[in-house]
Amino acid sequence: MNWDDEPDLNITPFVDVMLVLMAILMVTAPTMTYQEKIDLPQGTQSKEVQKESPITIRMDAKKNIYFKKDRFTLSNFRDSFMAKSKNFNPNTTVFIRADKRLEYGDVIYLLKSVKDVGFSKVSLITE
Repeated sequence: MNWDDEPDLNITPFVDVMLVLMAILMVTAPTMTYQEKIDLPQGTQSKEVQKESPITIRMDAKKNIYFKKDRFTLSNFRDSFMAKSKNFNPNTTVFIRADKRLEYGDVIYLLKSVKDVGFSKVSLITE
């Protein structure tokens, strides 16, 4: 080794340590919480939004359809439901409970009738 040579600085260990410290800081920073007392201003009183209860439609093995206290047949359900559903929000959830002995086409007709009225959140209930 010659004493006239300029020494090279090896900064690789320094960079490694800094990257590890930066990773630790990035992981712990989001979990820090500050306990500062904040007095929030009083707001105006507002009404609590009432969540609409879902609509349940039942269909028995004899193809009788029950909506609330009313009873319909499969042939007159669509028109009657259209008249009665004007009081409901179309975003209300509709649950259909159908007997398992019914034909597939009858249940799908009921489902399509409810969707045609304007309800988009329609579900079939199973056990």
